[in-house]
Amino acid sequence: MVELDGFVYGSIKAVEVGERREAMGRRHSVAYRVEWIRRSPGYNPQPYEQLTSWYRKAGHDDDARRVLLAQQRHRRSTLHPAARAWGHLLDVTVGYGYRPWLAGVWLLALTLLGTLSFGAHSPNPVQRGQGAPFQPLVHTLGLLIPIGGLGQRAAWYWSNVSLQWLAYLLIAFGWVLTTAVIAGVTRTLQLAGDS
Repeated sequence: MVELDGFVYGSIKAVEVGERREAMGRRHSVAYRVEWIRRSPGYNPQPYEQLTSWYRKAGHDDDARRVLLAQQRHRRSTLHPAARAWGHLLDVTVGYGYRPWLAGVWLLALTLLGTLSFGAHSPNPVQRGQGAPFQPLVHTLGLLIPIGGLGQRAAWYWSNVSLQWLAYLLIAFGWVLTTAVIAGVTRTLQLAGDS
């Protein structure tokens, strides 16, 4: 057990020499220092914030983000179950705002799934002879984008129960991913304003 409350970094010395070794050594040292902080009893944000501040002052923003992500994961373990579940969702979808590219990966995978699934079957038109022709990609994007719908969502329906459930799931995932991205962007903007 280590008590780090009030601890302040004066300097952190690089152990390895050479550009590639130094980067690898820094990543290793970040993980080591985070593990050191985790040995402290309970959750205390101060050691994480102190280490983050030092990395930022040294110009190592990637390392600072790694520390902040580890801080959020540690904090999550102290929350009640519903907040912990939301924290897991934020971690998986956007890495608590420190890895927003993850939302793009999820959106791409869901778009591919929807396009292939809907493209393999024919939907039923809500009103015959009206509306744009069915486009699986546009239909999938219309389901994933919470606002608007791109004109395909209301024009077609599925008699196949599994495709209807896929459509419902894509709508739900669209809302969840949008909310997670907004939360992540908000956190990133707050951090940028703090530094």
